[in-house]
Amino acid sequence: MIHSTIFYFISLMFAFLLVGALILLVLKLGVAYSLDILNLKNVSRCAGSIPQGMEEVMSEESYQKSILYTQSQTRFGYWERAYEASILALLISTSILATIYEAISSLVGFSTWGQATGLFLIGLLLSIPSIPFDWWRQFRIEESFGFNKSTVRLWIVDKLKGLVLGFAIGLPLLWLLIKAFDWLGTYWWIWAFGGLFVFQLVMMVIYPIWIMPWFNRFEDLPEGDLRNRLQALADRIGFRAKTIQVMDGSKRSGHSNAFFTGFGKFRRIVLFDTLIEQLEPEQLEAVLAHEIGHYRCGHVPKMLAVSALGSFLMFAVLGFLSNQPAFVQAFGFSGTTGIVPVLLVFSLLSGLVTFWLTPLGSLFSRKHEFEADAFAFRAQNCANPLIGALHQLSEKNLSNLTPHRWYSRFYYSHPTLLERQKALFALEETT
Repeated sequence: MIHSTIFYFISLMFAFLLVGALILLVLKLGVAYSLDILNLKNVSRCAGSIPQGMEEVMSEESYQKSILYTQSQTRFGYWERAYEASILALLISTSILATIYEAISSLVGFSTWGQATGLFLIGLLLSIPSIPFDWWRQFRIEESFGFNKSTVRLWIVDKLKGLVLGFAIGLPLLWLLIKAFDWLGTYWWIWAFGGLFVFQLVMMVIYPIWIMPWFNRFEDLPEGDLRNRLQALADRIGFRAKTIQVMDGSKRSGHSNAFFTGFGKFRRIVLFDTLIEQLEPEQLEAVLAHEIGHYRCGHVPKMLAVSALGSFLMFAVLGFLSNQPAFVQAFGFSGTTGIVPVLLVFSLLSGLVTFWLTPLGSLFSRKHEFEADAFAFRAQNCANPLIGALHQLSEKNLSNLTPHRWYSRFYYSHPTLLERQKALFALEETT
């Protein structure tokens, strides 16, 4: 009797799942569009003149161009979001996903490799609708503002390379995930989580060594004053990297960046060639000190821990759902075909839940950015080089100087320029 009652309530819960998913989708759209509108209104309100305190960041011409860039990106996002939401609503409210699964499974079979291949192919199929938007963003928006450096041929080659890598790496992982479900019983998800976490650690080593060179050329920073200055700074603040490398970021975009990869003896510092062109040596030192600050402040293991916790919770939910046939039955599946339908529906719906965690992740990331800025300040005992670098990067990247505070709190992984500048000046005043 107790088991029948539990089953009844679980079945009832998942019977309302479809409606609940659609409600979550509508709520997500409502919040996202509201934040976009608030941001655009704030940008338009401040369009008359450069905000106070930001006069040294951009010329009036660049400021007006940055406003147009923000407006173009946001309005394009309206259409992209509506398009993606329409497709998701169609998949949620009909049994199309189950029909696609059955059709592909009839071709590749129900063996472990067949199911892994089918899962990969369905993921590939679901990614196709976004391709026109990727193309438009690259060759219309980015092109019109002078950022796009790619060619159509290179863009297509990148897509094909990504497909090959996804197949070579993703297919074995999907096979292991399905096998874990078949072999390991009730607690298969714990072993699956452990395997994925180990894989993430391995990828931190092999990604910059073997995968990134598939897409970009990496060369050691040439001997000279800049290399000596950056290497001396890295040594002085406790980051003995194997090498300082330059990446040909200008091959695809006019945007610039810097980062470090790997850990232990595998770590290396990478600068975009566009960054070297845009900044003075002292400013490059500040940017490098900021990136090293992430390492010295322990942000890498902290982010790994957060990622591990998120993955653990995700697999715990998968473990629960894999024992609830009503979950996939609500979306047209038979409920008796193993873990693959669960993975499909879960991946389809997960974004409706993780969206609400975005501001928490943004808050966590912004805290790390403030800490890395403070580390860079202490490394140079001066705020001006980093502030100068931030000004240059904001102008060259046409950053939005006047985002609405709710929008930036929700989405921004970095503090606004004004917030970072204020924090750096405060540090200078206290020393």
